[in-house]
Amino acid sequence: MKILNNVRLFRPFVNDSTEDVFHIEIDGEKIQGVHKGLTDEAGTHVVDCDRRVVAAGFNDSHMHLLRYGLMKMELDFRSVTSFEEMKNLITNRYNEAKMEEHDWVVGRGLIDSQLTDIDHPLTADDLEELEYNKPAFFLHEDGHECVVNYEALKILKQEPKLLKNHETFIETDDNGNWTGRFKDTAVHFIKFNFRQKGEEEIYEAVRDAVPHLLENGITSVHTDDLNFVGNFERLRNTYLDLEKDGHLKIDVHLHHYIFNIDDLRNFLRSNAKRTGDGSERVKVGAIKIFLDGTQRLHTSALRQAYHDKPDTAGELVYSQDELNEIVQTAHENGMQVAMHAIGDRTVEQSLNALEQVNVTERRHRIIHAQVLAPDLLERLQEVKPYIETQPGFIMNEYDQTVNWVGEDQEKYCNPWNTVDNMEIPFTLSSDTPIGPLSPITGIFAGVNRTDTDGNPNGGWIPDERLSIDSSFQGYSQSAAELEFREHEKGSLEAGQQADLILLSEHPKEMQPSELNSIEVVETWSRGERVFQKD
Repeated sequence: MKILNNVRLFRPFVNDSTEDVFHIEIDGEKIQGVHKGLTDEAGTHVVDCDRRVVAAGFNDSHMHLLRYGLMKMELDFRSVTSFEEMKNLITNRYNEAKMEEHDWVVGRGLIDSQLTDIDHPLTADDLEELEYNKPAFFLHEDGHECVVNYEALKILKQEPKLLKNHETFIETDDNGNWTGRFKDTAVHFIKFNFRQKGEEEIYEAVRDAVPHLLENGITSVHTDDLNFVGNFERLRNTYLDLEKDGHLKIDVHLHHYIFNIDDLRNFLRSNAKRTGDGSERVKVGAIKIFLDGTQRLHTSALRQAYHDKPDTAGELVYSQDELNEIVQTAHENGMQVAMHAIGDRTVEQSLNALEQVNVTERRHRIIHAQVLAPDLLERLQEVKPYIETQPGFIMNEYDQTVNWVGEDQEKYCNPWNTVDNMEIPFTLSSDTPIGPLSPITGIFAGVNRTDTDGNPNGGWIPDERLSIDSSFQGYSQSAAELEFREHEKGSLEAGQQADLILLSEHPKEMQPSELNSIEVVETWSRGERVFQKD
């Protein structure tokens, strides 16, 4: 038995006074009891928490854990502001450190628009200035676009499957020649087929990433890692090895990313386990599928043309019949479905497919759903899929959205408060390493709808700001609902899994604009203290 004594509580939608102190009894991996006042017991099992605030541990329902762990093995271009600087970084860092991935030179965080000495997005022609006869792959900051060199193109052109469902995401010049730039699902195809990791690399990357999650109070994740592995069993077995060796201090749901119905059928034939099955910490997650791209690239599918690019309304990856078959097949075989759908056209497509099955039976989910409309909100309210939101995204996108969708539809972009009021289930998540890892930062963005500098003043579309309670619940209990485990984890109650965090300040005692200053002081996972701030 352990007792966390002299704590204050923050439980969303529970009317606890910010001044009242409690003690929490932990027996093994479970909360035995939450009691008002100080304990009468004494001994080494009693931990004086000095009136720290205890909340449920964070559950990030949408991230890429393996990719986050692999970043240390890649060149980092996020702060690079010129092509000359980028070339120097590649030359120096590639020679100084082992950056190869199966003989590919790999970099991440590329932002072409901030390169001051070049007036166009980089192409394979530009990368000819590099002095390497090895394939090079450089990923944009948001993960939806990449540029490769001619050595890589030689390899990619030998893969006929790249043209299936991905042809519209391969950039060509006026003569129909590949420029070396790829978008969205074509990027995922390249990662899936040419950047696969062995078990040792997976093990090391995830092991090294987990402490960063614990520092941020994250005790559970739902992660899409298959792009970098290719084989679901190899991925799952490596996570099981980490669990067995004591390096996995978080609960993990592993998604299976598919390109088409054949991928899904192959998975169902070769794997007996279904969503929710697995060990104590490592479980099968959802079938993950991309239905469109991203607004920055004008590839997320809208129902009307882009305001700033009226010659396109984005791209649908699948026909409605193809998606219906995928959703129905997954549902009938015990698999939850998670669909990347940013534009209103793909949200509509998602709903069309979901209306053919019993959504609440599997708790299927739509990822992002950034562009909505009144009719879609009404259908979401009726069908009730879970919406996975990423408030951290708006810190970099709020001033661009109106250019993409126009003023009339802007007010229906990321309408989180409306979603909450309509009782459409939703979670908060990070999409890290694309978005900021810290749940506190995500909560700050959801509550304020500003960046961390307070811009725009008063918040972007302020009527859509979330409450503090809804934001914390979206990062805990709501995510547990996706696991069908809300009666076992996600809140501070007797019988719940003892995943909890100690915070430096009480969220209800602060101005919303100050929320980002909250620090995670301790993290407890399954009754074990796994992080303590120095």
